[in-house]
Amino acid sequence: MIPFLDLKRVNEPHASAIKEATERILSSGWYILGKEVEAFERQFATYCQTKHCIGVANGLDALTLVLKAWDFPMGSEVIVASNAYIASILSISHAGLTPVLVEPDPRTYLLDPSAIEAAITSRTKAVLPVHLYGRCCEMEPINTLARQYGLRVLEDAAQAHGATYNGQRAGNLGDAAGWSFYPSKNLGALGDAGAITTNDAEFASRLRALRNYGSAKKYVNEYIGYNSRLDEMQAAILSAKLPALDKENGRRRAIARQYIAGIKNAAITLPPSDRVEQDVWHLFVIRHAERNSLRTYLTEKGIGTDVHYPIPPHHQQAYKSFSHLSFRIAEQLHQEVVSLPLNPTLSDDDVAYIIHTLNLMNKG
Repeated sequence: MIPFLDLKRVNEPHASAIKEATERILSSGWYILGKEVEAFERQFATYCQTKHCIGVANGLDALTLVLKAWDFPMGSEVIVASNAYIASILSISHAGLTPVLVEPDPRTYLLDPSAIEAAITSRTKAVLPVHLYGRCCEMEPINTLARQYGLRVLEDAAQAHGATYNGQRAGNLGDAAGWSFYPSKNLGALGDAGAITTNDAEFASRLRALRNYGSAKKYVNEYIGYNSRLDEMQAAILSAKLPALDKENGRRRAIARQYIAGIKNAAITLPPSDRVEQDVWHLFVIRHAERNSLRTYLTEKGIGTDVHYPIPPHHQQAYKSFSHLSFRIAEQLHQEVVSLPLNPTLSDDDVAYIIHTLNLMNKG
């Protein structure tokens, strides 16, 4: 069986570095907001080519805290793609704001810049482009529109660790970016973890206080804050794994190139391949009109798959107030997308077998 993802195997190359990091934390006696968090924040800010990184508890909190820190009027609108993972939309709701869903680009599955302007109203305050599957959104036209209308831009970079756009890293393409280090991410912790990157020093200071009960100085609370702190253990683990991220992303790109060159099945729609070297291929997502049949066939052949994501946000019970809306492109994508195995532990033989199996489907 080729599993969709085996996190034990993914983390095995880092085992000694992780063990050293955890032993260092255990012996330090300091477990919250200490030297390990500070070190990782410096390292990750440098990696993302930004001035500041603020470690938080998870990716959802990262997005929510940014939107709260901007202090928009309650009910202000934030534009986001209708096929995004629900966490992107939840962050808008948790901040007391209104999500405004727009159709994605059917070719890239990302926020369509041409759909943004029609959705802007007098209440619009921000745009939330989601770098889905490891590919950056078309940030140049998005930022141009944002400047024209006086909007903030918050990148959801949870799936884009190391991705680039016009020579700049994800996380340095808007006013701020939210990151998740959920274990399955390209840079994954061994539990929940997240971060925010920004170039605004004053904004970064506010976020550091907000994540820690609104306090920059112990027992002095400037804001009505939150408890959302990246802990020392996860920070040390992330620091241990960060040096290998570019190499592992390189392996992801190599596998993506093999898939793109090798899969020759007319029933399968491949992801766009125009930016292979800029994308980090968090997921390799194909489309098939008979998704369930495809997944059953691959399971029978010993190949694991997953679906990212089976239900569009506006069809979720949590957003039943959106159930009357229709997003034809997003709905079709959610019915057809299938994620193939893609991680640094896959061998060339594994990839060749997956390609061969897909090409044989519906032949004889």
